[in-house]
Amino acid sequence: MAPRPGEEIFYDGHPSWRSIVSFYIRGLLLALLAGVIVGVITRLAGHSVNVALVVVAVVIVLVVTVISGLVMRIATRYRITNERLTIHLGILRRDMHETRLERVQNVNVEQSVVDRMLRVGNVTFDTAGEAGYNFAFRGVANPGNIVRVVDQAIHDFQARQPGV
Repeated sequence: MAPRPGEEIFYDGHPSWRSIVSFYIRGLLLALLAGVIVGVITRLAGHSVNVALVVVAVVIVLVVTVISGLVMRIATRYRITNERLTIHLGILRRDMHETRLERVQNVNVEQSVVDRMLRVGNVTFDTAGEAGYNFAFRGVANPGNIVRVVDQAIHDFQARQPGV
């Protein structure tokens, strides 16, 4: 979505590629599990392991994992402007979630131990009166910087508002 006239973009980005590393690790473990299961099934069915089927199963799960991770990352876009925060989700089907800066009450950073090692995290926004959607920028690089950008955007917004 294009910015409105006079709207300044402070941040426009996707989740970090580092944020999907744990997803890829789980996919690798799932691929190995799929290989073991196919190996056991072929061993029980034919008295020997069909290595070709095991390799095919592992490769299929790995390919699906890599493509899924890329699509999840590419299909998510976060934007901070001097008026609003937006989250765009999807490629074929598009969802957009938006909150105005004046509705943002609290900004929180969540990082697991793995997230801290990968220098990524989730930035969640508590917004006035919006209980139906958990507004968060997930898997962003340098989440502390996102907090500073939002703080600056709110400060700039308030400075432009008479009587605020």
